[in-house]
Parts: sequence; structure tokens; C-alpha cells
Amino acid sequence: MESSSKGLLTHVTQFWNLLDDLAESNPEGYEKFIQQQLKEGEQFCAAPEPQLCLQTRILKPKEKILFINLCQWKRIPAPQSNTHPVPLSVGRPEDMSENSDVYTVIDVAYNPDVLQAAEKDEVRKNQLIQMAMKCIEEKLQLTLSHSYSITKFRIKGSIQRMKQNLMRMQTNPTDLREKMRKELTLEQITNSGSNPDDFQLLLPKDEVSSKTRCLIEEISSTESQVEMKEPAYELEIVADQNEKPLKIEIKVELPGINSASLCDLSVSEDDLLIEVPEKYRLHLNLPESVDTEMTTAKFIKEKATLIVIMPLV
Repeated sequence: MESSSKGLLTHVTQFWNLLDDLAESNPEGYEKFIQQQLKEGEQFCAAPEPQLCLQTRILKPKEKILFINLCQWKRIPAPQSNTHPVPLSVGRPEDMSENSDVYTVIDVAYNPDVLQAAEKDEVRKNQLIQMAMKCIEEKLQLTLSHSYSITKFRIKGSIQRMKQNLMRMQTNPTDLREKMRKELTLEQITNSGSNPDDFQLLLPKDEVSSKTRCLIEEISSTESQVEMKEPAYELEIVADQNEKPLKIEIKVELPGINSASLCDLSVSEDDLLIEVPEKYRLHLNLPESVDTEMTTAKFIKEKATLIVIMPLV
């Protein structure tokens, strides 16, 4: 461990020495490198934003209504040219219910420039939509109806849920470790940029519309496709003596779980998401808007039950 720390310190020292040399010998190159790092940092931290929502159907393996949220996300790189692949990111499908209707929501993200250019070109917009559907079919082993309608609302479900879903997508840790092992040279710093090998080609050329030879690239993800069980739960709206609703209380049974640290809880004003990796997943649309800052949760170990208390707005 000590030798590993010394080695890391040596690499960091070499890196800063290279930057000092670059600042002295090539101020323009130094400024270009710093600006590039700031730009990439801003893109990496940016959150996806909803653009439009499509309604279609899953035909196989089980017929169901499907909503596709097309989102713009600065973290997704733009294609290098009209003949280069178009990168996109596909979130995992999430089943939801509204009244008695059950449907699936899938989030798909493109670079903002790609979607904004398509807003002015209906042919291009339709092509991007068809590409997203094809990518969903390939990635998730589904058969979709390619007839669709654009809804009046921009997003199905909450924005927070969409952000959490898409922002799980990340570069494979093995690839990151391999990149960290490479020596950083002055030339690499000066000419730093995005690497096309970071993306995985999904569609072959002959499967894309001949009007515009555009391919799809899907950003890799380490997200496992383990199917998680929906736990049993009770939802109660607690009112005061005058029957004025005060708060929502949800009790979730999580058999086999003995620690609150294993539970991932996320609450927005209108929905709640509870996940226990590879075991349980519960997503609920809340009947009333809640105060997220005043929301509290406690885990009763003896009963393996999570209790979430959400005051109403």
C-alpha cells in the first residue's frame, strides 16, 4: 500500500511538472488544455434535460404501453460529422402505474446540438426517434411498434427520476483503470480530446436509413440487468382532527435486509424511489406534493421495515 501511494504521488508530481513546463514553453497550449478540462468537467457534471416524450407500444415479450423520454444531455458527445456515428445513452426500463393503467418508461439521451438541429427538420427528427427505438430493441431485447405519437407533455414521470436513471450510466471501471495506467506525456496534454473508442457501435450500416448514413453509438454502462422484486408496502395519508391532510407515511417491508445502509431512498415532490441493489425496487407516484427537505426515514431492524414520513407541501 505504501509503495502504491508513493507511485501515485510520483505520477501526480510528474503531471504538475508537465503542466508547469507547458505553461512556460507554450502558454497558448496550456490555456487550451485548461479550458478543455473545464469544458469537459462542465459537461460531465451537467444533468440531462427533457426534450419531448413519445408514446408507442411494446409488442414483445409482453404487450404494454411505452413512453420514451427523449432528453438532451451535454455529457453525450456530438457526432464528429454527418457521416460519423451518433452517440446516445439508453436508461433502463421502469414500470409505472397510474390509476389502473400500467406502462413502461424508457429514457434516451442525445447531445443537445443533435436534438436542436432535428427540431428544424422533421425527417431528421423522425430518424432520431427511429434510431432510439432500434437501440432500445437491440439493448433490451424488445419488439416495439414503430408507430408513435408525440405527447403534449415533455416528460413522463418526474424529472428527478429521469436524471437518476440516466446518470447511472458510466464508463466501465476496468476501462478507467486501463486509462490511468497509461503514461501522460506533454504531447497528450497538448492534444487532449475525446476518444472514439470510449463508445460501442450498436447498429451496422445496412440497418440505418439510406437518406442519411447515420449510425448509433451507445455509451457503455456497468448497470446490471438484474430484475428486482417490488416489496410489499402500505401508504397512508395522515390527517389532523379537522381531516386536513398533513403527511404521507409509507411502510415498506424488506425481508432479508438488516441495515438501512443497504437501502437507496430518493424522494421528489411527486414521487418516491426505494432500491436495494439486486433485491428490491419500489417506485411510487405520490398522491400529494410533499416537502422533500422535511422528509424523514427510519429502518426498524427487527421487522425489516423502512418507514418514510413525508410532510405535505
